[in-house]
Amino acid sequence: MSTGTDTATPPQAPAARRGPQPERGPRADCAADSAGGITFDVRLPAPLPSAAASPDHGAGLLLRSRSGDPDGPETVRLPLAPVAGDPGTLRAALPSTVRLAEGRWNVFLALDGAPPRRLLPGVNDLRSLMDRVPHADRTWLGVYIPYATKNGNLSVRSWQRWPHAEAGELRVVDGGLVLRGRLYGAGVAPGARLEAWARRHPDGPPVVVEAVAEGTGFTAELPYPPLAAHPVWDLWLRPGGSAEPVRVARILDDIADKKRIFTYPAERVRPASGDGPDVTVTPYYTLSNDLAVRVDAQD
Repeated sequence: MSTGTDTATPPQAPAARRGPQPERGPRADCAADSAGGITFDVRLPAPLPSAAASPDHGAGLLLRSRSGDPDGPETVRLPLAPVAGDPGTLRAALPSTVRLAEGRWNVFLALDGAPPRRLLPGVNDLRSLMDRVPHADRTWLGVYIPYATKNGNLSVRSWQRWPHAEAGELRVVDGGLVLRGRLYGAGVAPGARLEAWARRHPDGPPVVVEAVAEGTGFTAELPYPPLAAHPVWDLWLRPGGSAEPVRVARILDDIADKKRIFTYPAERVRPASGDGPDVTVTPYYTLSNDLAVRVDAQD
C-alpha cells in the first residue's frame, strides 16, 4: 500500500568528465653514489629515436618543484646522453653539488618535438644512502631521495640543511623519550640542550633538557609530563650557549617518507601540573622527516 512517500532513487548527477590525461612516460632506474648524487637511467624502446641518439639531441630530464610558486614552478634541467653499449637507455646525473630547494620535485622526460612526460619509477639502488656520513668540511648538505608517489610517478624528495642534527635511536622509557643523535656541521658543546617547542604556540617557553655530548653525538632524555599542555611539539638541538637551534630530523638514509613507516609506542602520561586527565604521548616523524611528539587526549 502506498504511504504517499516518494521512495524512488533520486537521479544521480552525471559523473564529471575527466579531461585528457598526460601521457605516462617510460621508467627510470635510479642509483645513488656515496656522495649523495643520483643517476637516472631512462629506458626507452630500442632503437632510440634518431633525434635522441644524436649528440645534440637536446633530450633532458626535468625536475619541477611542487612548491606551489604562483610565478610558476622552478625547473632544473639535467642533460640526457645515450649509454654506451645500451641502445635503449639515456642517462642523466644529479650531482650532490647541485642545489635543489627543499621539498618535492616531479621528474619528467623531455625530448625534442614532444611535450614533457612524467617518468615512472624503475629499479632503485639506494644502498649508498644508508648511514651516509657528510663531509665535515662542507658548507651545506643536500640530500636527495627518489621515490614513487601515491599515483605511481617518479619524484625526488630534497633537503638542504647545515648544520644538521640526525636522529638515531629513539627509546621510549617510563614517562619519557631517550633520543640519541649526531650533529654535523657544528660541535656539541657544554651546555647543549634539547628543546621541545609547541608548534601552535611558538611564543611560549620550550621544554628544555640537557643534551650530553658524546663526540659529535648527543643523548637527551625528554620527559613527557611537561608536554601535556599542547598537542604537538617540534624537537630542536641547541649545540651550546647562544648557538642557533638545529631541527632534529632523520634524512641520512634511503626512506623518503618516514611518517607511516617508523612507528613508536604511545605512553600514557599524567600532566606535570597534576590537573586534568591523562594524555597519550607518541614520538613520530613529520612529512618532512623532522622529529616531533604528538599529545592526544584519552578517550
